[in-house]
Amino acid sequence: MDHDVTTTPVTQVTTAMDAFRTELTRRRVDAGLSKKALARRMSFDPSYVSHIESGRHRPTEDFARRADDVLGLGGRLWSLWREYDRARQGAAAGAAVPIAAADASSDLVIEREEAAMHFDGRNYVMTIRRHLNNVGAKPVTLYWIRIVSDDRSEAPLSWDMIDLRASCNNEPMDWRVASDQPFAKHVWLQFRHGDYEFPLYPGERTWIEYSYTVPEGIWGHWFQRAIRLPTRYLSIRLTFPAHLEPRVWGTETSMTADGAPLAVNPQVTPTPDGDVEWFWEVPQPQLNARYRLHWQFQNGPGAGLRAGRAVDRGERSDRGERSDRLDHSGRAGTRRSSAVSRRRPAVLQ
Repeated sequence: MDHDVTTTPVTQVTTAMDAFRTELTRRRVDAGLSKKALARRMSFDPSYVSHIESGRHRPTEDFARRADDVLGLGGRLWSLWREYDRARQGAAAGAAVPIAAADASSDLVIEREEAAMHFDGRNYVMTIRRHLNNVGAKPVTLYWIRIVSDDRSEAPLSWDMIDLRASCNNEPMDWRVASDQPFAKHVWLQFRHGDYEFPLYPGERTWIEYSYTVPEGIWGHWFQRAIRLPTRYLSIRLTFPAHLEPRVWGTETSMTADGAPLAVNPQVTPTPDGDVEWFWEVPQPQLNARYRLHWQFQNGPGAGLRAGRAVDRGERSDRGERSDRLDHSGRAGTRRSSAVSRRRPAVLQ
């Protein structure tokens, strides 16, 4: 005989939480990481992963995103956290919410993303352009971005170093800090500049652009784009001085493929300025996929280093670098340059 079973909100929260904790533990063990090692790579307190896996602490959105990124799960852990958060909100409202895979759709659609990285021999300058379409029912006033460096780097990221700038249709955008860790900066771009506000209303489209700088000694030898919102088109353009004799190749990670070679090789073209440019594009990239271009210099900085090679180093402090500048106005002007002699491979953006 079949029975209809009603699941209470509290039971749903517990079930979703257990699913998240189980997946986190399994994936961490598969990656060969201790709890403290995973916490270090995520820039969390060494005991925090243990608290999450044991159920003593509840996972936060920031924790779920970073754990998913560090373990290279392509959105799997993030999806489980969304199920947990949905059940938790339903429990708070006193209503049972079915536990099912979270809807991957979003109020924002990226109709086009153009990502570019230029290396001048000392600094990497990243410029990301996105054409956004608000397909939801409410105005959009914030846009979340992240900048993450290699956790093995001797020097942490700083706000002065990265010199973040953002604009919307050439109008400077203010921004505020969402999370400030030594090797990870999470930022809310604001659809405003001072007193002037320009929300993206339902049915409207707009271009946003943001750029930042990371010295060669802190950046690594790969550049990655993660598809977190529905995206119609993605292109990646890398530019290096030709005398460094760079070699470039790419990999793709998704829910069904782990580090597979790109279906199409990046196209290489020399430029009149003495640089060499690699260009790669994909229409309709898969949601939660990660596309990564690697490079190796045969002459110059890090010559012969394989992208992503582990580097032995002493234990570093896990204390986050805090910024007292929580809100920042849009800025424009000429970028400064700085040289850093230390070298570390492999950085995730």
